[in-house]
Amino acid sequence: MAEGTGGNRPVNITLGTAGHIDHGKTALIKLLTGCDTDHLKEEKERGMSIELGFAPCLVSDLEVGIVDVPGHENFIKTMVAGATGIDGVIFVIAADDGVMPQTREHLDILTLLGVRHGIVALTKVDAVDAEHLDIVTREAADYLRGTFLEAAPILPVSNITGQGFPELLDALKDLVDSIEPKPADGVFRMPVERTFSPKGYGTVVTGIPVSGCVRIGDELTLYPQGKRGRIKNIQVYKHAADTAMVGQCAAINVPQWDYNALSRGNVVASGDIFEPAAWYLCELRVLPHDRLFVKNAASMKFHTGTSETIATVYLLEGSSAVAGQTVLAQLRLGEPVTAGPGDRFILRTPSPAQTVGGGLIVESLSERLKRNKPGVLADATLRAAAVGERRGFVEYCIRTADALATDRAALARRVKLPAEVLEGVVSALAAEGAVVEIAPKRLMHRRTLEVAAEGLLGILRDYHRQRPESPGPTPETLLEQSRLGKDVLDGMVAALVSAGRIAQRKGRLALAEHEERFSSDQSDWIARIEAVFRERAFDPPGTDEAA
Repeated sequence: MAEGTGGNRPVNITLGTAGHIDHGKTALIKLLTGCDTDHLKEEKERGMSIELGFAPCLVSDLEVGIVDVPGHENFIKTMVAGATGIDGVIFVIAADDGVMPQTREHLDILTLLGVRHGIVALTKVDAVDAEHLDIVTREAADYLRGTFLEAAPILPVSNITGQGFPELLDALKDLVDSIEPKPADGVFRMPVERTFSPKGYGTVVTGIPVSGCVRIGDELTLYPQGKRGRIKNIQVYKHAADTAMVGQCAAINVPQWDYNALSRGNVVASGDIFEPAAWYLCELRVLPHDRLFVKNAASMKFHTGTSETIATVYLLEGSSAVAGQTVLAQLRLGEPVTAGPGDRFILRTPSPAQTVGGGLIVESLSERLKRNKPGVLADATLRAAAVGERRGFVEYCIRTADALATDRAALARRVKLPAEVLEGVVSALAAEGAVVEIAPKRLMHRRTLEVAAEGLLGILRDYHRQRPESPGPTPETLLEQSRLGKDVLDGMVAALVSAGRIAQRKGRLALAEHEERFSSDQSDWIARIEAVFRERAFDPPGTDEAA
């Protein structure tokens, strides 16, 4: 991890502001950081944030990032992009206004994006008297009851006089201490917030990495373009660094990429395990507000990471999802988006623009799932439950592999994990007996193996019943009847032989207890033929005569 200036230690934690327009979010960040995050001329002239602003903030000796998001309803999509990847929020409510429309919508969006930590800054206290401040404080507490900010401190502060600033800093330290930095062992991936091209450097992309770690000299892939490039320079919290990791505000310099071909919504990632997709299985929660609902086949604005596109929502069950309901849905996107299991998304109505719900991306789909099918719904439910936990999702993917077994490369592409991390998860599952390596580099779930083994033994039982005189089928016959891959069949046969369930005799396979036996008619013919040969021991009959 790179060191900041003055010996301060950057940590991979990023905070964000949220709240209604003109409630003092940008001024508060300037007070905390000394940075003016309004960098566009239009922002200066209009007195409001339009684009995202990034600033480093010193909390004790830790340097964290702060993202300033716009509060105006016209820039909600930018707010969603900025809120993606934040670990905690400074939720701003102006004392002279109280809770306003974008206050409510920002809180909804933060909840849907999975933010669970925050503090509340009650700004502009210099503009109201003590009685009004007390009323607004109680109103804010009432509004936040039942939300993730219910227990958050509500801190009166003035961006002009500095009133309440020491208490705000103390609360900010407690907030940072309460947040567990994300592990950086995943595949590096960063939704692009902003791009620019400083003279002499070439293309720079900025954003908050959602997983993994990257170093100068590493190769990245740009999605959806599929272009590769090598990192020349990195900045973290506006300081030069050797690495950037999940949860940090990062700027990455990749000179090979064409600046004019990049935009917000692109994704940069290590390796080649990601692929833009137009169909996703999702767990959708409709916000619990009156008159909100999502109809099957509804067209919505879809936001994930920094991407925005139109999505058609196909519910897996029923004709509509009502306020407060959590359902499974498949989304068909207007254009392919690069996302991974566990990513968060937001749905908004196109007109009038309103946030109606959001939730969890389970994984991309290669084909559309059938609606109102109990089996499909049951599997999708298991998938959605598994994706929230790394070990559970890896186990689910092994258990439901299309060819009963999966190789490590295919598994890594599906679960989006580096090979070395995946190997650790697989080893733990194998130690518990949940997963076996049925063939070189081929993994099979224990339950799948048990079911497939019973199927294989059933084929042998049927074969022996129909041909009791035969020593058993050839491996080729068993391969054809079982419809297993050869490597999987060979591994299963070896396991069943080792367990004493199957025997290999004369190039044939049989149940271990099988003994060749003939029918009564066959036994009669054999006895008659033996008698003839005994009688004519010195003059045996020829083949035609014996027949």
